[in-house]
Amino acid sequence: MSNCVNAATCPCTYACKRHGKCCECVAYHRADGEFPACFFTKEGEKTYDRSLSNLLKDRNVK
Repeated sequence: MSNCVNAATCPCTYACKRHGKCCECVAYHRADGEFPACFFTKEGEKTYDRSLSNLLKDRNVK
């Protein structure tokens, strides 16, 4: 990926050093078995629960 910085449109509301740095964010969450904020709806992102089960619930996947 040549452009992994996208601070202007980063949907994450959690303040961290990876905010807007997509490649770092995805790598960080992947290492923990999680998903970054940009995978969730606005409401789902606000829970700060980045688990697969919460992602599926947020996206109404059964």
